[in-house]
Amino acid sequence: MNAPFDFIALMGRKVLEMLSSLGRLTFFAFAALMGLIRPPYRPGLWVHQMVEIGFFSLPVVALTAIFSGLVLALQSYTGLASLASDALAQTSTPRVVLSALVQELGPVLAGLMIAGRVGAAMAAELGTMRVSEQIDALHTLSTNPIAYLVSPRLLAATLMLPLLVLIADVLGIAAGYVLATARLGLNAQIYLDVSWQTFSLYEVSIGLIKAAVFGFLIALISTYQGYVSTGGAQGVGRAARQAVVLSSIAILAANYVITEWFFAK
Repeated sequence: MNAPFDFIALMGRKVLEMLSSLGRLTFFAFAALMGLIRPPYRPGLWVHQMVEIGFFSLPVVALTAIFSGLVLALQSYTGLASLASDALAQTSTPRVVLSALVQELGPVLAGLMIAGRVGAAMAAELGTMRVSEQIDALHTLSTNPIAYLVSPRLLAATLMLPLLVLIADVLGIAAGYVLATARLGLNAQIYLDVSWQTFSLYEVSIGLIKAAVFGFLIALISTYQGYVSTGGAQGVGRAARQAVVLSSIAILAANYVITEWFFAK
């Protein structure tokens, strides 16, 4: 008889827990941003995290972009040629490859790869420090652990992901060009001319804005999951898993919101 009320009570508790977690995450983000503004400044930590997040993530992002460009060019040409004509496919394929990579595939795929590689590592590292009481030790040394551990990662991810996406765009477009001209027989000069005509700084800037937002979300969610983790080694593993899942969901949701904001008009 009380099953409907029990279900409503359960849903209410879940909603309150979600709002509570969102509130704690907001305060955590504010504290991390304050750690970037208030001294002491730690440029050495910033550079170290930029290298860890940016340089060491370049191979996996580059491979993802190259294969995405290859597949996108192949599928675009095949689909357009079957529906229309070879002439239309020859002029439309570079447009599809460039626009899709710059606006959507470049930022989203790079963000998801960074979430899997860097996000899990951030959560596991901070989670291990939490369960081994290293974060508590920072308090005893009068060091703000959020400013020391979280703020550099937040800044590095926000700055480096747009750079990675820019490199991914170039590699993906180049891979699509090579496949289209060498494998599909498209005219190289026409491909370059159409690509140049399609190129838009506005679309590139939107992709870079997406990348910066994705980097911020990945670092924020991942460091938060590690910072609040409990339960020993099992808790660290759970924090790493939740960091990847929640970061991926946040990337997809933010991608829709940003796309709606810029293109709905």
